[in-house]
This record gives sequence, structure tokens and C-alpha cells, in this order.
Amino acid sequence: MRFTSKLPDVGTTIFTVISRRALEEGALNIGQGFPDYPIDPRLAEALCGAVAEGRNQYAPMEGALELRQTIAAKLAASYSISVDPVTEVTVTCGGTEALYDAVQAVIAPGDEAILFDPAYDAYEPAVRLAGGRCVRIALAPPDFRIDWDAVRARLGERTRLVILNNPQNPCCTVATRADLDALAALIRDRPVTVLADEVYEHVVFDGRRHASVLAHPELRERSYAVFSFGKTLHATGWRVGYAVAPAALTTELRKVHQFNTFSIAAPLQHAIARYLGAHPDAWARLSDFFQAKRDLLAARLAGSGLEPVPAAGTYFHLVDYGALSREPDMVFLDRLIREAKVATIPLSPFYAVPPPLTVLRLCIAKDDATLHAAADRLCEFAARQARI
Repeated sequence: MRFTSKLPDVGTTIFTVISRRALEEGALNIGQGFPDYPIDPRLAEALCGAVAEGRNQYAPMEGALELRQTIAAKLAASYSISVDPVTEVTVTCGGTEALYDAVQAVIAPGDEAILFDPAYDAYEPAVRLAGGRCVRIALAPPDFRIDWDAVRARLGERTRLVILNNPQNPCCTVATRADLDALAALIRDRPVTVLADEVYEHVVFDGRRHASVLAHPELRERSYAVFSFGKTLHATGWRVGYAVAPAALTTELRKVHQFNTFSIAAPLQHAIARYLGAHPDAWARLSDFFQAKRDLLAARLAGSGLEPVPAAGTYFHLVDYGALSREPDMVFLDRLIREAKVATIPLSPFYAVPPPLTVLRLCIAKDDATLHAAADRLCEFAARQARI
């Protein structure tokens, strides 16, 4: 049978590849972004209660109203904004489904979407499957800051979407209100929608405050904001996310959502609503929680030759191995897996055209014992390299 792939150049994601290599080599996996510690037992109890109550049938397509009301209350507490839980909030299968639905709702054949590299690898396939084309703007190390003059130069008649990941994974940078103002000014008179991937909204460090598009009066009118309870509640396997947008944009997203996943696991939705109803500040200490882990790992690696790059947000941390080797990141990380028995994530696969890079991404959403063990192995490896 003759079959033509819609994504002929797309293979297995780097996360799957590295996790598989970690298993093959018996390596400690601090690459892929999932916690290795338990969720709050009160959240687990809420799930058992929801199942016992019979919350086991289809939830409404747009999400359980109880959860959407909880989300609206959370957004009000976080950003002092009012969101209509009926017309502006949609519960999705993790943040990734929300991103996909928004892209399909906005992009038509021939349209263009602006992405900032290194970009989360789900963005471009979603645009291409909608018939669109990605315009990729590279962020340069070591600062990985957005050059808004470069964005102005790449905006065109076909631009319909700008995808902004803030806090940014894998760079660990945080966009400011000034960045949002710059974006708003550039697209003010253009038919451009913003898709804001804000799944790490509560993981910002050193006293920073997250600048959400929902709290920006001009951008809010033309933006989808995407969030993840997987990140907020340390429960990535639950796959519960949500999209927030003005009613007209939400209507278009739901047209895609209803024929994609239709509805999300009902017991999970009711468990989250019950948990946050009883503990509405459960997310409030996430920055402190992860900043302590960032600082632990940075202190352990400082001076080793695997030098920590300051992280402003997300539950990741970059390290620069340039003092030890000038090998490409894919080559060096494979040596780390084989020789140090530690798995990390490279940045080059997240670029269309990667610049010279000597940085790797480490996940700090791990038990402290895991971070200490990883640091021990990395420091021992670095010491061996220094002696060669």
C-alpha cells in the first residue's frame, strides 16, 4: 500500500530516546521532566474519594464545572483577574493537548507561526499538521533572550500566531512585563493570535513574578494561555491541563477539543477540584520548593567543570560543559550516559538550526537524594575529564 507521511522528517522525541538510553545503560535519569517523589497524599485521597463517589463517567466536554470554577478562583488569586469559568476555561489532556487544539483553531493552510528556538518539540508538528509553516527565531546562548527587533523583521502578511513559552523550557529564562509590552506593540495592528505556554507559571525564582498574558489587558484579548496541573501538583502522569482564552477564541478551541479527546478523566478533575478547594494555596510555595533544589544542584556542581547556568524559572537547570569538552551536545551527553551513568537532555534538537552549544538540561524536580547522587556522579566524571 502506498502511504505518504504528513511528518516524514519527524521521529521519536528526544525525551523518549534519552529515557530509553538511560534504561539501557542503567543511568540515573535527570533529563526528562517528571518528579521521582510522591504526590501530596491528600491529593491521592481526593482521587480515591472521587472514584468512591461514582465520578467515573464522562465529564462535560469543556471540563467539570467544579474544576473550571476552581481554576477561575486560582487565576483570580494569582493574577487579580476575572475569568468566566463557563465560557473561557477548557480542561484538556495535559498542556500539550491545549497547545495542539489552539494551533488547529488558529492556523489555516499557508499561515505562519513564529516560534522561539529552542522550542518545545510539540509546537512545529502541530503547525505543520494544520497546513501552516513555522518561522523560527533562534535565541542565542548564554542569555537566550528574545530580540524583538528580530521578531519585527520576521512578522509578515501570513503571520497568524506567535507561540511564547514563559517560563521557557529548556532555556530556564523568564519573560518580563516589558517583553509582553514589546510583543503587544508589534502585533497591535496585525491579525495575530498569541499562544502562551505558561505551564511553569508558579516556578519562578529569586523574587520574580510570572508575567501572564492573562494579566496583560491588550494581549489577553487575543491570547490562549495554557497551564498544567501536572506541573503544579507534581502529577505529570495525570495529564490534566487547561486553556484559558476569551469566549470567541475558546469556542474555536473547543471545536477541535471535542473531536480530539472530547473529555478528560472525570475522577481526576473532581479530585483536583476537591483538593484545591480544601487547599487553595497548594501551589503558592512551588517557587521556594524548586529554588531550593536549584540551589542544591548548583552548589554541588559549581567549580566542577559542569558549570551551572543561572536559572530564572522552570524545574530545569542548564549546565555548561565547555570547560571539559567541545564535543556536540548529543555526543557529550551520550558519554555522560555511558561513563557517568547520568542521563540529561540536549538543547540542539529544539532548534531548527542550532548554534554551537555546550549546554545540557537537567531536571531538578527530583528527590534531594536523587540530586545528590546525580551530582556525585557528574562531579566524578568531570574530575576524570580534567585529568585527561
